[in-house]
Amino acid sequence: MSVNFAVERASIELDPVRLHLRQIEDKVVQLGFGIRKDMDAGTYLGTDVTGLWIRFIASALLTLPLLWTMFSHYWLTSSIWVPELFFQPWFQLALATPVQFIIGMPFCFGAFHALRNRGANMDVLVALGTSSAYFYSHYLAMKAIRSPPAEGQHIPLYFETGSMIITVVLLGKLLEGVARQRTMNAMRGLQEMRADYVHVIRMQRETRIPIEEMQVGDQVVIRPGERIPVDGVIVRGHSAVDESMITGEGMPQDKSAGGQVMSGTINQHGTLAVEAQRIGSDSTLAQLIRLMEDAQYSKPPIQCLADTIASYFVPVVVAIAGLTFAAWYALLQPGDFGHALGCAVSVLVIACPCAIGLATPISILVGTGRAAQQGILFKEGRFMEQLHHTDVVLLDKTGTLTEGRPELTDVIPLGGYSVRRLLRWAAAAEQSSEHPISRAIAAAAERQRLIVPEAKRFSGIPGCGIWAEVEGKRLFLGAYARLKAQGIRAEGTEEGVIADMEREGKTVIGIAVDNRLAGLLAIRDSLRQTSVGAVRQMKRLGLEVMMMTGDQRMTAEAIAREAGIVHIAAGVLPQEKVEWVRRLQREGRTVTMVGDGINDAPALAAADIGIAMGQGSDIAGEAGDIHLLRSDLSSIPKAIQISRRTMSNIRQNLSFALVYNIIAIPFAVMGWLEPWMAGTAMALSSVSVVGNALRLQRSGPRKEAVS
Repeated sequence: MSVNFAVERASIELDPVRLHLRQIEDKVVQLGFGIRKDMDAGTYLGTDVTGLWIRFIASALLTLPLLWTMFSHYWLTSSIWVPELFFQPWFQLALATPVQFIIGMPFCFGAFHALRNRGANMDVLVALGTSSAYFYSHYLAMKAIRSPPAEGQHIPLYFETGSMIITVVLLGKLLEGVARQRTMNAMRGLQEMRADYVHVIRMQRETRIPIEEMQVGDQVVIRPGERIPVDGVIVRGHSAVDESMITGEGMPQDKSAGGQVMSGTINQHGTLAVEAQRIGSDSTLAQLIRLMEDAQYSKPPIQCLADTIASYFVPVVVAIAGLTFAAWYALLQPGDFGHALGCAVSVLVIACPCAIGLATPISILVGTGRAAQQGILFKEGRFMEQLHHTDVVLLDKTGTLTEGRPELTDVIPLGGYSVRRLLRWAAAAEQSSEHPISRAIAAAAERQRLIVPEAKRFSGIPGCGIWAEVEGKRLFLGAYARLKAQGIRAEGTEEGVIADMEREGKTVIGIAVDNRLAGLLAIRDSLRQTSVGAVRQMKRLGLEVMMMTGDQRMTAEAIAREAGIVHIAAGVLPQEKVEWVRRLQREGRTVTMVGDGINDAPALAAADIGIAMGQGSDIAGEAGDIHLLRSDLSSIPKAIQISRRTMSNIRQNLSFALVYNIIAIPFAVMGWLEPWMAGTAMALSSVSVVGNALRLQRSGPRKEAVS
């Protein structure tokens, strides 16, 4: 049985002979959880968030008039006008009762189940604090209704204390629900990539059928722009296929008869006929979805520090409150129920979870807000806590370390031709192609403001190159290996230049004019300008940096050297990226994965923290725990610095909250604090926690010294 509390899902495998599903359901209900088998998780989370919105808005509207009356208790704000109606005990009772017993009832249920299972969580603190304040106020209200005070005098009631606590806690749960809903969108986005219908050849006719009716061996027709629905082999046609979402390879791959294609990839140009070999749950896309689901379930649980403290704190506070009541009622002021109850309520109210409960979320809220100003979005506050433990950062290459856009880096003329003439001719030959290399050559010609002539008799051969006639010359552009296959070879010294460029990770394109080698073009996906500095800064923060990519090792090594990265893993598929993550986790490392493509989604989900780069795939953004709005690796060390400061701030807040309780509770026990004073102290403790957290807004990323 695997449980993911973040998305409220459980996966169960059982032996029906030894255990019945009903037994598990009964135990889950006994633990205080509900079960929904008749709707998917995304639909359930949607209804759950809607319910939280309704409860929060209703609670806030009912609490505002009660908070207004609270101002009259403080001498600094006692002059503020408050409608006389708001002071009426019956009016306050009417507002507080639905907040306590309708809107706040789930907290009572949570506390009941926690205590029933011999535990103590924040629900216990919320239920005890709010119930004590409510029932004590109810006692005073009934007393005031039976014996009204003199005209112009008001009985101090504390209905606002419980209502305010419930409203604030609901706000926190609402934010958690929205974050969980976004987490489920990642899985839904991957599933929506699957086709519902396919075009197959049956009885020599093209037929549109539901994908569930497909069989292995069917011939599937895939037109330009369509996503390939199966894994199979091409039987007819040639095209370029974008496999970046599966392999991480930035360049579209030329495909022709006999070539293999994978589900989830996109056919870019020609029409293909593919014989299905793996369909349904056996396809690459289905395996990718399954990997991501497994990674979501295997994400290590994050312990809530506040709940841990509360598990010890709550029983102690309850015991102290009970002893306080007994001591005052039986020994110190025998028979004075009102005073004894007031002292006990003061203990519970002053020890209310506001300071402890706010210590973590307010710092997370301010820290994530500060990060957002830097273009760093944390999808959930808990990822701020996890990020500061990071000691290994895994970086994808294409689109993460590099720009993700190939560029022309070298033009080497041969045979007496000039650089400008070769570039003009190359741009002319490539202007009818949408291949990324063609766009890189065209962009280089545009930067040099060259007048590109018109190409005639253009012919593109997938996997080989381009033939074209330009200004009376017959040109052939293609990978140098293809030119050699055509009998067009370079001299010995030129072969050495080509080998050097390939060792630098560049793709070498040859230009032949009338069947003679006229020049060489080198194409490379450039490193981002900020990558070197970002890698250096991550190392200064004590992090190990590693690069993973689906690209060839020669290209990967060249980029890694330029970026200052020692450890690399090249030629890895999505499944292998996940295995690298899990291998490091088994070694006790806390892993942060950075990527920008759908092929990175399983690794992003499997890592302790997944960071999705800006302008990347929407799926990667949803699968990642953190999203960088700017495609700038320097945001990663900034995010880590912000997370470390935020966690330090949380520890300060929790320490203050505990010290406050250690000092304040004895004052309440001694009867030196009325309930309204306890409420004031509780409010001041919360304000202090908030004030400390707000310091994070003024802190910028620490500038590391240059070594």
